Amino acid sequence: MTHRAMADYLRALSSHTGPGLAPLPLAACADILGLDGLALLLAPGGDAPELVQSFGDHTRALEDLQRVQGQGPSLDAAHHGAPMLLPDVADTSAFATDRWPGLSGAIEALDVRAVFSFPLRIGIIALGALTGHRARPGALTTEQLTDAFGLADTVARVTVAVAARAESSGIPLPDDPGLHFAEVHQATGMLAAQLETGCDHALVRLRGHAFSHDRSLLDVARDVLARRLHLHDDEGEPS
Repeated sequence: MTHRAMADYLRALSSHTGPGLAPLPLAACADILGLDGLALLLAPGGDAPELVQSFGDHTRALEDLQRVQGQGPSLDAAHHGAPMLLPDVADTSAFATDRWPGLSGAIEALDVRAVFSFPLRIGIIALGALTGHRARPGALTTEQLTDAFGLADTVARVTVAVAARAESSGIPLPDDPGLHFAEVHQATGMLAAQLETGCDHALVRLRGHAFSHDRSLLDVARDVLARRLHLHDDEGEPS
């Protein structure tokens, strides 16, 4: 049975009449789900999932880490439409070790011990993911799983409904979204122009530098934008 407060949030989300999605009360939702952090990622136009709302001290770092490595539960849930439940990222017998080599240890270094990603999907339409985490290992209860799936399903249905009202083929973002990784996109475009290459290659350069120097992708992007970092001058960067 859905938690009473969660049911109220879902009704409010469904009845929102703004031009975009209603911002989610992520702190309250995380509390109901027994999580320390929660992230909402949407994939406009089928692109890579974009972090549009977050709650929790380690949430942005967790999503940044997955962007740097190009792998992880949020990306897989968004792309493949299946939930990715990791009740203990330190469990070396779990499938995560083989599925995402090197990621489990990096997640644990963030003081994150459990990660749960739920796809936002309607039929074959991939819309994004809802990813939660906490500092202690352990599975979600049946009630928490019910609430998490209910929240993800409602966000997916409302996303499609808002897109239909706007007669847009893209995925609508929440009202006043404040995209967390906007500077990564800006730095990718800037680097692509400097290198006279495509944005995909430029993003690989950004990710390669972040990975090899154990830095967040957002920090590297900010250095590129501020011209403190010139990747085209760094012969040791991977191509």
